Amino acid sequence: MQLIEHLGLLGILDWGAAAFIVLCWWGIGLMIDNPNAKRPSVTMLMSQRRRDWMKVFVTRDPRIFDSQILSTLRQSTSFFASTCLLAIGGVLALVGNTDPLAGLSAEVSDMPVPVLIWQLKLALVALFLTNGFLKFVWANRVFGYCAVIMASVPNAPDDPLSYPRAGQAAELNIRAAINFNRGLRSMYFALGALAWLLGAVALAGATVLVVWIVWSREFASIPRSILLKEGS
Repeated sequence: MQLIEHLGLLGILDWGAAAFIVLCWWGIGLMIDNPNAKRPSVTMLMSQRRRDWMKVFVTRDPRIFDSQILSTLRQSTSFFASTCLLAIGGVLALVGNTDPLAGLSAEVSDMPVPVLIWQLKLALVALFLTNGFLKFVWANRVFGYCAVIMASVPNAPDDPLSYPRAGQAAELNIRAAINFNRGLRSMYFALGALAWLLGAVALAGATVLVVWIVWSREFASIPRSILLKEGS
């Protein structure tokens, strides 16, 4: 009964704002990964460049440059996975000790906020961070698969296995990159979810801001314009 009473302190605006940020996170991801053919996202434009990379890779000799690029990509996923773990640890530590938040609440409001409410709001942040961590880990592993397939591409361009295996490496590279981008989006939305500590209106406003940032970088950024200038 006490749990239900505490949850009742979250009004319709709070639940609506929480649902709004989850819906926006899902919706913007769907838009980026499945864009309109007339307005491709940076993610999709880069996917084609990754296919072009593997075609060039077949005839490149030596292939040290390619291995260095892939190593850098794997290092990026490792770095962000570690960052997510640290952030999750920080959030969980705050969940276990909400006194600082309670003290802040007491300064700005006369109504005490139950610990469970703070924990619930922080749980949303932790969920986004956990999703990001899992995406980064999977991206790192798929980049590893890509490295193995690249190593199996014959040195002779006229070998019948060269281009098919290079094509497989390209698709694995693309899948790894897509998961990496999903992890980054989860981190963006985790930062936005922190605004819920300030209330439902703040969460809704932060959600709109995060969506605009993510959308603009995928569909209205300078890097996108540069990629489009080169053609298909």
